[in-house]
Amino acid sequence: MTAPRSSGVLLVTGATGKVGRTFVDRMLADPRFDGFRIRALCHKRTLAPHPRVETVHGSIRQRDDVRRAVEGATHVLHLATSKETPDEVMDVAVKGMFWLLEACRASPALRQFLLVGGDAAVGHFHYAHPVPVVETQPHSAYPGCYALSKVLEEVMLQQYQVQYGLNGCCLRAPWIMEKDDFRYTLSFGEDVFGGPRWHELVGPERAREYVRNGAVPVMLDPEGRPVQRNFVHVDDLVDALLLAVDAPRARQQLLHVCMDEPVDYGALAAYLARTRGLPAVPVPTVYRSTWLDNSKAKFLLGWRPRYDMARLVESAWSYQRAPDDPRVVWYPG
Repeated sequence: MTAPRSSGVLLVTGATGKVGRTFVDRMLADPRFDGFRIRALCHKRTLAPHPRVETVHGSIRQRDDVRRAVEGATHVLHLATSKETPDEVMDVAVKGMFWLLEACRASPALRQFLLVGGDAAVGHFHYAHPVPVVETQPHSAYPGCYALSKVLEEVMLQQYQVQYGLNGCCLRAPWIMEKDDFRYTLSFGEDVFGGPRWHELVGPERAREYVRNGAVPVMLDPEGRPVQRNFVHVDDLVDALLLAVDAPRARQQLLHVCMDEPVDYGALAAYLARTRGLPAVPVPTVYRSTWLDNSKAKFLLGWRPRYDMARLVESAWSYQRAPDDPRVVWYPG
């Protein structure tokens, strides 16, 4: 077993979200982090009581709330974000991160700042990438305020590392899956998780037929080829985050944390036809294949993803929700 890490107080923003909940539970259960306490900056929701968890109520938009949350923290894990919500995205994703970085820069206790970024910062599957995308790929946000905010977050962290020597690390993740998320990314119904919204691409009548027969979409690029799209399971992402805490080789690094290979929608349809007898529907789109390269995270952290396409499918299709665990989509994707 790996030796225990040093003690500390780790502040988590976005602690009640998909990644935050999993990270908190895993850190509390991991003997390596027995010396750590967790502090959560919560706005509307809150974490369950735990002797090693402290909740600070406030808004990341407010400088005094952020300063109060950062005070005495040795580590910050920044997960709070905003999706395609123009009215709040700059306050949450940009100003909120600025207040965090300013408080961290001034704190004598702060040892490390961890950010979970997104592949929206390099265009996701909106632009053609003829070779695997590595961390030196220039930023290229696709249209919309969310992708722009992910670029700005990464650039702000990088500049604080340059300007002030901040010990930061950005783990750039693609679309993060948990529970039955992946199954609902393939739904032709209104219950589709994220995008594309397949029922809008094929029309309501055909969508209803596809829902009835359990069909799954095969996303095609403009040349008619199945698209390859990147995913990561939340457990794999949290594995990487825990490895990055206090890791000397993570200092001031940007790391791709994703599955070894993107999901090929053609191969996915073939797998679902073979294992579950589901019919496939080709859906022409404007999207392009992207292959994120995760070699750097493997090399520097010793991290290995546990999920491939088959495991992602099997975990999503076998997941059974308890009565007190309804499917709730807090945001589109």
